[in-house]
Amino acid sequence: MVLTKAEISDYLFKKLKLSKQDVKNLVDIFFEEVRKSLEIGEEVKLSGFGNFYLRNKKQRPGRNPKTGECVAITARRVVVFKSGQKLKHRIESLKNIHFKKNIIT
Repeated sequence: MVLTKAEISDYLFKKLKLSKQDVKNLVDIFFEEVRKSLEIGEEVKLSGFGNFYLRNKKQRPGRNPKTGECVAITARRVVVFKSGQKLKHRIESLKNIHFKKNIIT
C-alpha cells in the first residue's frame, strides 16, 4: 500500500473539518519535523506506533547483478523503523485472526 501526503491530507480534511490548506500545512509540518530530527541524528518516537532512527552501515563488498563484478558498497547512514509493542501486538492479533479465517474457509 502506498499512502501519499495528499491522501493523508484528504483523510484529515474529512475527519477534522479544517480547511484543506490548514490540513496540508499540518501534514507538511509533521513530515518536515520528522525529517529535521533525523537529519540531526535525533530518534523520532511515535507513541503507540514505533521509532525512526539512523543506523550507520559500514562499507562492504557487493556484486553487480548484471556483470557479476565485485564492487564496494560505500558506507552510509540509513533510516530504520522499529515498530512499537502496541503495533506489534495489534499486527500479531490480526495475523492470528486472518490465519484462523483462512483455515475455516
